[in-house]
Amino acid sequence: MALRNHSTVTKFILMGLSANPHIEALLFVLFLVIYLLTLMGNLMLLLLIRADSHLHTPMYFFLSNLSFLDLCFSSVTVPKLLVDLLSEKKTISVEGCLAQVFFVFFTAGTEAFLLSVMAYDRYAAICHPLLYAQVMSHQLCVRLVLASWGLAGLNSVAAVLLAVNLDFCEDQIIHHYICELPSLLPLSCSDISIDIYILICSSLLHGLGTSLPIFFSYARIISLILTISSTTGRSKAFNTCSSHLIAVILFFGSGFSRYLTPTSGSSLDLLFSLQYSVVTPMVNPLIYSLKNKEVKAAVKRTLEKYL
Repeated sequence: MALRNHSTVTKFILMGLSANPHIEALLFVLFLVIYLLTLMGNLMLLLLIRADSHLHTPMYFFLSNLSFLDLCFSSVTVPKLLVDLLSEKKTISVEGCLAQVFFVFFTAGTEAFLLSVMAYDRYAAICHPLLYAQVMSHQLCVRLVLASWGLAGLNSVAAVLLAVNLDFCEDQIIHHYICELPSLLPLSCSDISIDIYILICSSLLHGLGTSLPIFFSYARIISLILTISSTTGRSKAFNTCSSHLIAVILFFGSGFSRYLTPTSGSSLDLLFSLQYSVVTPMVNPLIYSLKNKEVKAAVKRTLEKYL
């Protein structure tokens, strides 16, 4: 795939996280540990859900998809980051950059849709427990997951088409550690006002389309919880959705901050990207297991079975 350009651009230079070799060595160890923990945590959660029949419910069907998605999301960004931390020249080909733009949008977009679906699942479970099994049928769950992947894929294609139509001149330095569209647009020597407008509108539509169902689902859940007179009942109801709420805040908070604010090339841009693309995939398995009695019970049953 080639870009239209005034001078032939075959690669970009990534500034990375630091120019200090000693700091880069420490960061390499840190992000290697984070990546291994991400792989281990999400793989263990996937295998646990598959192995334990007690977890064959809609909630854990969505959670297993989230774990698989976090494996993919982390693998889109972290391996390249690790290679660059050990490299003197941090370059990426035009094709590789476009591929990374696509997969960052694809995996992040799918996760946003999936978190929205999981919020609806918690709403159905807490507010309509007697109809839950009927409402959240296996067929509907599969369709919701496929729709999440499909809609995110369409949004990703639109993002890549924006990048393909850019004109690049001399500036090939990306002030970031990965290729993201907000960091790629400023490198263009053509008028990008329409591209920025489309990116903001697309991000708003995607963000609001996924966050509003979450907001309304939790508004109904909280209003129901407040009507429960028993302290134990309120605690039990809140515990069933608190893990998901934490994951939503971590992901959407950093995602909105990255794509709806002007790119400045500052460390804040890097922190927002690291939060949603590196840290969140690592902490999601911890959030859903440490605060979840059913997962803890499943771990105990599995250990007793095989040990």
